[in-house]
This record gives sequence, C-alpha cells and structure tokens, in this order.
Amino acid sequence: MTAALFTPFDLGPVRLSNRIVIAPMCQYSAHDGCMGDWHLQHLMSLAMSGAGLVVVEATAVERLGRITHGCVGLYSDDNERAMARTLLAARGVALPGTRFGIQIGHSGRKGSAQRPWEGGKALREGEDPWATVAPSPLPYDDGWPLPNALDEAGLARIERAFVEAAKRAVRIGFDAIELHMAHGYLLHTFQSPLSNRRDDRWGGSREGRLAFPLQVAEAVRRAVPDYVALGARITGTDWTEDGLQPEDAVDLAGRLKELGFDFVCVSTGGIALKARIPVSPGYQVPFAAKVRRATGLATRAVGLIVDPHQANDIVARGDADLIAIARAVLDDPRWGWHAAEALGVDTPRPPQYARVAPALWPGAALARPPERAALRQRA
Repeated sequence: MTAALFTPFDLGPVRLSNRIVIAPMCQYSAHDGCMGDWHLQHLMSLAMSGAGLVVVEATAVERLGRITHGCVGLYSDDNERAMARTLLAARGVALPGTRFGIQIGHSGRKGSAQRPWEGGKALREGEDPWATVAPSPLPYDDGWPLPNALDEAGLARIERAFVEAAKRAVRIGFDAIELHMAHGYLLHTFQSPLSNRRDDRWGGSREGRLAFPLQVAEAVRRAVPDYVALGARITGTDWTEDGLQPEDAVDLAGRLKELGFDFVCVSTGGIALKARIPVSPGYQVPFAAKVRRATGLATRAVGLIVDPHQANDIVARGDADLIAIARAVLDDPRWGWHAAEALGVDTPRPPQYARVAPALWPGAALARPPERAALRQRA
C-alpha cells in the first residue's frame, strides 16, 4: 500500500503527484525584484527534489512591498521576464508531474529591512531605506520606524498591485498562486488587533479588520482563471492572548472558501517578536487540523516537519492534505527521494542520477548521514 505522503492530490483544478510541497523561502538575492542566476540554480534544484509542488518565494506585488533590497518582485516587465526565464529552466529539469506555484504578498511595516546576513534590522541611513505602510502607524518592534497608515488611495493602489502581480503569474505559467496573509506582513497586519487600530471601515471588529484582506482576495480571485489553483497562507495564532486565535483562522479559511479559493497553508506568528512560541516538531499542525476539519478546505501544514514518517502520519491522520517542507529541503535538496526510500515507495528520479538509487548503488547506505540511515531502517 502506498504511503499517504505519496498519494496524488487534486489541489482545486491542479493534480499533484504527491503531498509534498516545497514552501516559499526568501533568498534575498534579486536585483530590483528580478531573479538572477542564484534563483536559476535554486529552483532547478528544487524542481528535482521529488516534491509534487514547488512554491516560489514570497514575491512583492510592488517595489515598496519588498522586505529587503534583495527580495523578488513581480511588479515590472523586467521582473516578469526574469521569472519566466527561471521557471522555464526549472520546468526543463523537473521530475515528471512536478507543479510550480508562487506566493505573492506585500511586506507592509516589515519592509525596508536588511538581509538576514546583514543583521535583519530596519535599514539605516545610508542603506537606502524607504517609507513603509501599514493599517495603523505602529512600528513592527523597538528600533523600527513608524509606518505610514494607508489612506484610500494607497489601499486602492495595493489592491491593483496584487491583481496585476497575479495576472503576471498567470502569464508566466504558474500552476498555483497563493496570497501571503500571514507572518506579520501587510494583509496579516490588517487582520490582527495587535497591528490594526483603525476606527474606519477597515478596522475595529473582526469584520472590519478582514475587510481589506478579503477585498484583495476577491479581486485576485476574479483575475485568476479557473485552471490555476488559488490559495493563501494564513495565521493559526499570533501566540498572544490579545492577538489572532485559531477561531480567526477557521473564520478566514471559511470566507476564502466561499470566494472560491482552493486551499490554505496554516502558519503562525511573525507579528510580535516578543511572543513566546513553543517550537517543536510539527508545532503548527494542530492549527492546520482545526482549519481542515472545520471548513473542509484543502489545507497545508508547515513548521519543523523534517521526518518523512512524521509527514506521512500527518496526512494519514487527516490533519492536513499537504505537507510544506522548508529548511529541511535546503539542508537536503533530495528530501523527497530520501522520504520515498524511508517509506518504501518508488519515486521518479532524473535518469542521469538513477545510478545512486539504493537498488543500484551499494554506497547509498554508507552515504546517508546516521539520522537518515535510521529513518530507512524504520521503514
């Protein structure tokens, strides 16, 4: 019997060959939003990872919506051409059935930041900082500048930017598009009472705080054709008593389903640096399970899922339909191959690399790190 992790899944109109998804992971290596050679090799490698869906990193819908100067964007023709080149190359080496998605978003008050290896703080004078935006003039944290509260013109501009970025993604040929509505970025800051203190129609009650994110979602839904899967990354909890709670995630997922969205990825945190988050293997899975069971919407789990058996069990229990793998695949770009080995599943490999399959190469067992060899022994 095939392991649950390696069964096909219909993500709305898109058939995935298995339940493994490469999560969007920023590389901070673009030039004015344009992908370069780093992204070329990075996505070509992920295309051979054995995942059913590879999602391109968080992509800014406008230049001022980048997190750092190195963030990818989809706000210009140059951005679109560079991304199309990269996706074409990735498709050229991808394993059979591999699908590609993209996450689009806006950094909001977390923008104008240094790259992580430069410190990850707000850009200083002399580092070409820019003014950030948010629902309310509340800084992200100590030492961060006050963002400008968005007025009606600004909200309209950003809504148009989301729609135009989605249209560009469709032209490029992505199979799936997801809105970034989590991790403390703009659409999350509208939802959370920690960051939205407005007293107009865009704030106050849960209904008011959801109004702009849902307006953007509806506009993007109208712009994206039915043959492209559409979803969102949402917040399971802010990890504070006065922030978003799991019930908010259920409510948002249900509303997105009503708008015609095909899936959600349930993550947490990112809006309050001082929040205490009990990080442990699969620590966010219960939030995904709650959303899935309450709404019936296709749901992806993410967060410190590194063991193939753990990933398989999550799907087999019905806690999530899909499993997002992030840093584990940076550490091991062949995570999907090795997961298949651990679970006793045959999975395609590029014919050029077929000679390293355990059945053909006695050195396979010797080449695996001890912890990976242990996973094979448990299968």
